[in-house]
Amino acid sequence: MADVIFREAVRADLPAILTLLADDVLGRSRDVTTVDEAYEKAFADVTTDPRNHLIVADEGGDVVGCLQITYIPGLGRHGAERSLIEAVRIRSDRRGQGLGRQLMTWAIDQARQRGCALVQLTTDKSRQDAHRFYRNLGFVASHEGMKLPL
Repeated sequence: MADVIFREAVRADLPAILTLLADDVLGRSRDVTTVDEAYEKAFADVTTDPRNHLIVADEGGDVVGCLQITYIPGLGRHGAERSLIEAVRIRSDRRGQGLGRQLMTWAIDQARQRGCALVQLTTDKSRQDAHRFYRNLGFVASHEGMKLPL
């Protein structure tokens, strides 16, 4: 196995990222793997926003994982910035090998180096394995999240 590096995504990574997003029970029902105009726009919006970072785990040129980091300024916590991590995915043949832990640890370190006061994330209530994974990293289910589909 080649060394895995974590880097900013480039446009050529988009098909692999979409495949990762669709490669689970929830993703299959809401994401597609075909690059279309909506995905092109979203990719451009994320990658040109200085507070957003689409990160891939690159293993010898293959995208084997991804996540999105958003840095959120706020007045709470004495004006502290927080890091929001979303869309964490590891390719199915690489799950259970520690890559997810490496990727998340890297993202947490980025937030720490930036001076963020906290790292937060949301995870669907049905993702019990993910909940266990995040708890093992030190995350605490301290809040009840809510969403309103529009």
